[in-house]
Amino acid sequence: MLYPPPERAVTWVALCGFMGTGKSRIGWELSRKLSLTFIDTDRVIERVSCARISDIFDNYGEQVFRDYETEVIRRCLRLEHAVISTGGGTVTRTQNREMLKSRGPVVVLWASPETIYKRTRKHKRPLLEMGNPIERITELLESRRAAYEDVASFHVSTDNRRSADVIEEIVEKLWYWKKTHGKLKSG
Repeated sequence: MLYPPPERAVTWVALCGFMGTGKSRIGWELSRKLSLTFIDTDRVIERVSCARISDIFDNYGEQVFRDYETEVIRRCLRLEHAVISTGGGTVTRTQNREMLKSRGPVVVLWASPETIYKRTRKHKRPLLEMGNPIERITELLESRRAAYEDVASFHVSTDNRRSADVIEEIVEKLWYWKKTHGKLKSG
């Protein structure tokens, strides 16, 4: 017996935001809520390159990693029925922002530098391996602020919130986005 597809605001959505804002966790839970496939671009890069992101940075540099990111984003644009979780620096390239915005809604997740540090301190993060981590996070957040603003269909804070509450807010905003932006390429 065939069942009708679930009613959902969109069939494609991207999550952007700084490392540690919850893109992977929220993305996975959002994909379940919307009955969509979850794609984490960082995991895709690790799988196709057969290397950890930190190793790509160490052995080939940030530029090569960003090139991988751009290619993975380009391929994700072709997908249907997907929640795409991007890497924290994906938005630093204008080309990536333009591609994401052309495809559908882009949700930017935010968190305070203290929250980000708390969430990331146990994992090796190449861009935080120098100096005071909270100071470095603050600097990077500020340097990327305009890019996050540019790419965002809307913003959602993950600071001190249960993931279920964040998901609920995103779904509400996706319905509003659909109402105000029509169907575009998202469904």
